[in-house]
Amino acid sequence: MLTTFVILLIKKYFCQNSNEYMARILAIDYGKKRTGIAVTDELQIIASGLTTVNTKDFFTFIKKYLENENVALFIVGEPKQMDYTPSESEALIVPFIKKLQEKYPNIPMKRIDERFTSKMAFQTMIDSGMSKKKRRNKALLDEISATIILQTYLNGDNFKI
Repeated sequence: MLTTFVILLIKKYFCQNSNEYMARILAIDYGKKRTGIAVTDELQIIASGLTTVNTKDFFTFIKKYLENENVALFIVGEPKQMDYTPSESEALIVPFIKKLQEKYPNIPMKRIDERFTSKMAFQTMIDSGMSKKKRRNKALLDEISATIILQTYLNGDNFKI
């Protein structure tokens, strides 16, 4: 509890925008059919899965979400090949990113390498003791993948308190 209070004080006094420390970071694992979404808490400490939406419904969902929550940053997964070149699915993500930036120009966006997130998410499902039937839930897999993307950002050098 004391640690959380100290972090809150640090953010309050060192963030350029005093409301910035009360805003969430939202991660997006974009897919052709489904899009996994994860968010941080308001202190930007804990990454949690939020939901998975049909990709065609993403902008309706995000509009409603942003009416109720303050978001400081979008993190969008960046699919890459093993040699760091963009994967084929990047061609689908580029128009999505452009539309996201046009609709929400005041929310900055960063990209995070999402290689292996699906495999890591599936392994997380196994390690947690989830039944085979539940592991077939691709929506849950996408949500966990978005959470891994967000946690990768929080753990990396890109994250600043």
